[in-house]
Amino acid sequence: MADSVAFAGTSKRERYAELLPQLASLVDGESDLVANLANITAALRACLPIASWVGFYVTRAPNELVLGPFQGNVACVRIAFGRGVCGTAAAERRTIVVEDVDAFPGHIACDAGSKSEIVVPIMTGGRCVAVLDVDSYERAAFDAVDAEWLGKVAELAATLRW
Repeated sequence: MADSVAFAGTSKRERYAELLPQLASLVDGESDLVANLANITAALRACLPIASWVGFYVTRAPNELVLGPFQGNVACVRIAFGRGVCGTAAAERRTIVVEDVDAFPGHIACDAGSKSEIVVPIMTGGRCVAVLDVDSYERAAFDAVDAEWLGKVAELAATLRW
């Protein structure tokens, strides 16, 4: 297991390409879900300097997400499916990229400074077991490159013991 992550690439795509094998190494041989999600969160925060908040919301009750491992300011603890960006991504089982959170109907402002967000559902057996949530203090911080690569991170996370 690695004890740190490092990035030499300067472009977003290069950094993500460096991230994935490091994430695979971090979770290899570790069965504890919380430990793995915590390490994925820390590695993502290091990879994405534009991110103000990185973390997971885990499905703990039918149609409810509960705060999991994260890095950033304190966060909302429970989010219903269909509510806010995280709940909508979970309910609709699709990645949502929000360029301007103030324009998203029903956005939940856990951090008033957040300006943009991307949420990627983690799917196993046809159900959403969690969402990966990344926020930024900059508008339009996330795009199709983030959606593609964070989707790959979600695929890796889906292989963990849920």
